[in-house]
Amino acid sequence: MEIGIVGLPNVGKSTLFNALTSGHAASSNYPFTTIEPNVGIVSVPDPRLGRLSGLFHPEKVTPAAVKFVDIAGLVRGASQGEGLGNQFLSHIREVDAIVHVVRLFADPGVVHTLGSVDPARDLEIIETELILADIQSAEKQRDRLGGSARTGDKESKAKLEILEKVIRTLNEGRSARLAGVTADDLRPFFFLTAKPILYLGNESEEAGDHPSPEAAKLAEAAAARGAEWLTVSAKIESELSQFSSEEEKRSLRSDLGLVETGLEKLIRLSYKMLRLITFFTAGPKEVRGWTLEGGGTAVDAAGKIHSDIAGGFVRAEVYRFTDIDRWGSEKALQEKGLKRSEGREYLVQDGDVCYFHFRD
Repeated sequence: MEIGIVGLPNVGKSTLFNALTSGHAASSNYPFTTIEPNVGIVSVPDPRLGRLSGLFHPEKVTPAAVKFVDIAGLVRGASQGEGLGNQFLSHIREVDAIVHVVRLFADPGVVHTLGSVDPARDLEIIETELILADIQSAEKQRDRLGGSARTGDKESKAKLEILEKVIRTLNEGRSARLAGVTADDLRPFFFLTAKPILYLGNESEEAGDHPSPEAAKLAEAAAARGAEWLTVSAKIESELSQFSSEEEKRSLRSDLGLVETGLEKLIRLSYKMLRLITFFTAGPKEVRGWTLEGGGTAVDAAGKIHSDIAGGFVRAEVYRFTDIDRWGSEKALQEKGLKRSEGREYLVQDGDVCYFHFRD
C-alpha cells in the first residue's frame, strides 16, 4: 500500500515528506526540486504497542508501517505533458491513495507559482489535470471495449456501462469516485480520480491548533468532494521530527499548544482512508504491529508475516488487545475463555493479537 503526496510546486510536499520520514528528500524554494519520487516507510503511531511491550517485555518492538511517496509538483497542463506532466501522472497512477497538499500560508520568501495563496483554485488545478488524464484513459478503454460489447460479450458490456457513467461524471468536472460506482467496479480501470484522497492544508507556523481563514476554503472544497481534510504546519512538523527525545517533542508540542502532532493525525487518517487495520504478534522476542487490509482473513494475516506460514496454515490463536489490556496476561485470558482458536477464513479485526500454527 502506497500513499502519494501530490500538489503544486512549492506547497511544502518535500518538507512534509522529510518530517514524515525524518529523511533528507530535497526541499528548496525552486519548482520541480523533486523529479524522481522519494519513497519512505513511516511507522504508524499506536499506544497499544507500548502496553503490549509492558506486558511481554520483548527484546524488540516493531510498529506497523505505511509507505509514502513524494511525487514532484504538478502544473496546469500536466495532462498534456507540461512540466514533465506525463512522467508525474504515471507516478500517481502507481499509488493506492493520494494526499493532496494545498498551500495555506503566505510567505514572500517562498515563491507561489501562481502568485497568490488560493486553496480552492490550487486544489482545482490539480483535480482538473487528473480528470483530463482520466478522460483520455476512459475514452481509449471505451474504444477497446466497444467491439467486443457489440458482439454480445457480457463482461465487456458491463464494463462499458461503468465507463459511460464515469465519462459522464468526468465531463461534468467531477472525479471518477463520485460516479455512483463502487470502488471494486472502478478498480480495473486504474483511474487517477478513483483513488481515495485526503486534502492536507499546509499552514503557517503561527496557526497552531487554530486554522487560518484559508483553511475554511479548503474545508468547503473538500466537503464538496466528499473527502477528508486536515491542516498541519509542515515546517513545525519538520522541526519536531529533528528531536530524538520524546520528552523534547512533548515540550515543544506543549509550547505550541498542540495536543497531537499533525503527522500523527495524517498517518491515522491515511490508514483509515486505505481501510487498513493493525493486528499484533506478541512474545518475549518481539511485539509487532502488522498492516492488513480490512476484511482480510487469518490466512491473509499469516501471509503478511511469511508466505510459508500462510501456505502451511493450520489455525490461529486469537485474542483482543482490549482483553489483555484489561486482564493483564495470556494466562488470565485462557482461564476466562477469551483466547480463541480460529480457522483460515476468520476475518481479522483491528487490535487482534494472533499466534499462527502452521505445518513446515
